[in-house]
Amino acid sequence: MQQLIYLDYNATTPVDPQVVEAMLPYFYEKPGNAASRTHPFGWVADEAVDQARQQIAGLIQADPREVVFTSGATEADNLAIKGVFQLYQRKGQHIITVKTEHKAVLDTTGYLEKLGAEITYLDVDADGLIDLEELEAAIRPDTILVSVMWANNETGVIQPMAEIGEICTRKGVLLMSDATQAVGKIPVNPRETGIHIMTFSAHKMYGPKGIGGLYVSRQRPRVKLAAQIHGGGHEQGMRSGTLNVPAVVGFGKAAEIAGSVMAEESRRLAGLRDRLEQSLQQELEAVKINGSREHRLSHVSNLSFRHVDAEALISSFNRSIAVATGSACSSASLEPSHVLQAMGLAEEWLKGSIRFSFGRFSEARDVDRTVELIVKGVQALRAESPVWEMFKEGII
Repeated sequence: MQQLIYLDYNATTPVDPQVVEAMLPYFYEKPGNAASRTHPFGWVADEAVDQARQQIAGLIQADPREVVFTSGATEADNLAIKGVFQLYQRKGQHIITVKTEHKAVLDTTGYLEKLGAEITYLDVDADGLIDLEELEAAIRPDTILVSVMWANNETGVIQPMAEIGEICTRKGVLLMSDATQAVGKIPVNPRETGIHIMTFSAHKMYGPKGIGGLYVSRQRPRVKLAAQIHGGGHEQGMRSGTLNVPAVVGFGKAAEIAGSVMAEESRRLAGLRDRLEQSLQQELEAVKINGSREHRLSHVSNLSFRHVDAEALISSFNRSIAVATGSACSSASLEPSHVLQAMGLAEEWLKGSIRFSFGRFSEARDVDRTVELIVKGVQALRAESPVWEMFKEGII
């Protein structure tokens, strides 16, 4: 494992050692259930959960009471969308989302369509951005929810959330955002932005897997969600189940660290990303950056190598670099990226797309070694490709 280069931080991040240290006491020394109110072990656990809730609320500029713990962003997305659908059906059953959303949103809206919901799926342009006029025109009197991902997991493209929030506020429609890739990476303030429900996860920000968060506005408006898991009324009745106290503590510590290093980390990672892109474009022909160059996360680069099969390229260096050809949650599928397809990427680029995502423990030497292996692999594959030869000769 020491010889591998990890550039798949959008799939998951290594747990920060400081986070591990914060979690350890709650596995054995402090084993209490946060819902046990009759003895000191429970009180200690409850205090730890409260502290973590405050740390997370501090990161997203929210009231701690607006933070609901879940098992991850996928559960949070399900709770948010299904919860709104069930409680707001008197107003309507129309939901608006975007074709480039994570499968946790798209599969959930697809499920609700079978129950009678009407879903509008907005297009994106070649940069991966939605058309604000198209969004506004899609909102109807029976629209109960608009769901737009803050930052895309495959391309890093950041949607204009403040403008989207203004439209939804003016139209009186609830706005949800899957902010899993944004929280901890860029400043996020749902109330100021006009977002009423927001989902995110610890393991995307150097916290443990299996714990996520859901922001639910308590004022202007106070949002209510129908619970999807019952059995005890935990988390203000929205999500029953014994809290994973060590993971909650780790989530809180990860949020605290993210808030303190975010700006500096963003600048450093942008430098690594630019180093990768510039080097590959200098060394190789026909390399395309997918998505908006201006509106994207600093640590993500989605690149296409024309007339190259991405899986063959990754195999050429024995998978010694951890990168992705799509979303980690869809990695078992051999279908082309639905995100890049929605952006209109042509077939000759689509199959050669790779996502590189950098993180806290990435170094310049990782980038340089990656460039070396990618260049070698692309050149070898193109040398054996009759399609590339025809392209060079202008036949195709």
